[in-house]
Amino acid sequence: MPKNPFTRGHRRELSKRHKIAVAGVATLGAAAVVFSAVPGNAETTTSEATVSSAPVKYSSEQLKSRQADVSEQLAAKALQSKAAAEAKAAKAHAAAKAKAKAAAAAAAKKKAAHAAAAKKAAQARKAKAASRAAHRAKLKASVHKSYANNLDGWIKESLDIMKAKGIPGSYNGLHRNIIRESSGNPNAINNWDINAINGIPSKGLLQVIPPTFKAYHVPGTSWNIYDPVANITAAANYAADRYGSMDNVNSAY
Repeated sequence: MPKNPFTRGHRRELSKRHKIAVAGVATLGAAAVVFSAVPGNAETTTSEATVSSAPVKYSSEQLKSRQADVSEQLAAKALQSKAAAEAKAAKAHAAAKAKAKAAAAAAAKKKAAHAAAAKKAAQARKAKAASRAAHRAKLKASVHKSYANNLDGWIKESLDIMKAKGIPGSYNGLHRNIIRESSGNPNAINNWDINAINGIPSKGLLQVIPPTFKAYHVPGTSWNIYDPVANITAAANYAADRYGSMDNVNSAY
């Protein structure tokens, strides 16, 4: 039987080496434990005096404080954004309300203007219709009214026509001038004065020359210069234009 190479001497030597190796491994393990407990920013050492849990505790509180600050900043920013959005919405609402109010005011003003114009137009039409009705009534009354076929009747008929046409004059003014000019003769003619010499003798009740009769003829009356009513109204129209009224004529005109 061969001899075991591991003799007692060898076993003693191995046991001694083994113990040294075990001790080394134990030492390295302890060092690893210490390094794993020290923060990254801490100073690396194997001394138990320098290993402390205080830096770990301070870092945790600092992290919580930082998180709280960030949360507060985010909350404040959110509130600011909300306030800005609300302010912008309120401003837009106010602008829209003001615009709507202005549009409503403009529409109301336009409507009032249209209403006023329509009312004015209606009043004008009503007044015009009333005027036409009154004019027709006057003409109708004058047409259907009967007059005597004499100087009194001629003057009265002429006065009604003059009134309808807005020609001033009175019964007395017409009668006085007729008596002076023609003595009430509708066929009277002046063949001796300057007008006769010029070829345009005065004719009729109020001795009117043909050009004057034509220029101041009153519509609705005869174009015959010897017609009593036509002669009186044309002469009265001329006297109103030149003297203000036949009432103001007291001599040859």
